[in-house]
Amino acid sequence: MTMTDSGTTRRAGSVRALWAGNPLAVVQRGLIAARSSSWAVVLSGFFEPVFYLLSLGIGLGGMINAITLADGTEVSYAAFIAPALLAVSAMNGAIYDSTWNVFFKLNYGKLYEGMLATSLGPLDVALGEIMYAMLRGLVYASGFLIIMQVGGLNLSWTAVLALPAVLLIAFGFASLGMAVTSYMKTFQHMDWIAMVLLPMFLFSATLFPITNYPEWVQGVIQAFPLWHGVELIRGLTTGAVHVGMLWHVLYYVVMIAVGLVFTTKRLRALFLD
Repeated sequence: MTMTDSGTTRRAGSVRALWAGNPLAVVQRGLIAARSSSWAVVLSGFFEPVFYLLSLGIGLGGMINAITLADGTEVSYAAFIAPALLAVSAMNGAIYDSTWNVFFKLNYGKLYEGMLATSLGPLDVALGEIMYAMLRGLVYASGFLIIMQVGGLNLSWTAVLALPAVLLIAFGFASLGMAVTSYMKTFQHMDWIAMVLLPMFLFSATLFPITNYPEWVQGVIQAFPLWHGVELIRGLTTGAVHVGMLWHVLYYVVMIAVGLVFTTKRLRALFLD
């Protein structure tokens, strides 16, 4: 570190200025702070997709014939929407922690200044917060996957791979969510996140096959990150696995890389440069 004219410390170097190799310290801090949190609020994120599954999968599903997947496999409506709701569960858990919680810590709690005054670098903070958000997404999704198993909605042994897929989805949304949040200044800006998430939930082939939409709408839907998560998990839980699913994995890998780069640069610009 070097001293600036104003008397504040400034990190020198390249890698050392960004990374101390200790993101788990940020995760540990989050887990300790969670002990005093309202668990009713935490659990609400888990029950939301469960209620959707009960109301739509069982209620509406009784009036809908079997859904035909792209490979010709026919599944019940409940088995069709359940993996989509699993992806939504992972997204919601990751987004909540990487947006609202990060926004408060960044603008009101002033926690990141303290973290970056230690040996931690901005990449440690970014990865630590994202990993903590992933944990929340994983908890939500694991519980929902158990409900799917009990309800007989996991139609193939490949459903066990849904958990790694859930981690990938949560990682992608958490990294991009934190990157976007680092540019927001007021609580009103946070409303933009809900304005994006709601259309994604409704139009990412979660409740209806994508083939029900016009071709130009299908192209827009396929640009949504949630659509890629829905298709990935739906293929795993129904057994409709194919090589093209690697495209969905690559989409999230790029999403993670972009989110980490922007978050790290933003934290360094805000607190170190």
